[in-house]
Amino acid sequence: MKNILECQSISASYDGRGVIKGLSFAVKEGDYVCIVGENGSGKSTLVKCLLGIKSPDSGKIIMGEGLRQKDIGYLPQHTDLAKGFPATVEEVVLSGCLGRRGLRPFYNSAEKETARKAIERLGISDLARRSCRELSGGQQQRMLLARAMCAAKKLLLLDEPVTGLDPGASADMYELIGELNKKDGMTIIMVSHDVVKSMEYASRILCLCSTDHSFYGTPQEYAGSHLASKFIGG
Repeated sequence: MKNILECQSISASYDGRGVIKGLSFAVKEGDYVCIVGENGSGKSTLVKCLLGIKSPDSGKIIMGEGLRQKDIGYLPQHTDLAKGFPATVEEVVLSGCLGRRGLRPFYNSAEKETARKAIERLGISDLARRSCRELSGGQQQRMLLARAMCAAKKLLLLDEPVTGLDPGASADMYELIGELNKKDGMTIIMVSHDVVKSMEYASRILCLCSTDHSFYGTPQEYAGSHLASKFIGG
């Protein structure tokens, strides 16, 4: 498999403090990478760099296989859409095609079909005409994941997608993301606080640490590392 994304010795700062130092890793097509680590270790800063919101202080981020940053489907941390957001599920999901639409004033039939397929794939067809104000937390996340899928051509970047969800909805979301990776062939990069679940689903673990060298490797390799015992005990 070819690299879809590669970070070469990137360093980045937050509020003037260096939080990422000389980080290198490569993501191949079909990988499922979970980014874990303590608060303040640079997870959010790395996400911003991958999305092009922030430039690294040094080093390079190389997009492979024709990937552009606008082609990355992004699911941000859980937010409550119930307050003052009157759009329907269908409208929210379709907004994921905004990057494809460009300067055209309206979505075309192909973009509407992309949104319809994403809604169907995530099992929320019965909610398409509902206001997103009426959705549960788990339903909102499925909607937002469908929107991210409309933007994604090869890569989904998910920032703590189960935060705020009850255990049942959280388990469903992990299962769904795993299916998108294995059955649909979507490359996944996911920030997570749940190291145990990350090791269960991921093909690669990127563990950021503010006081030690970062780790990048398989879950099995991570389980045998000293960082694993620091974060999950043992």
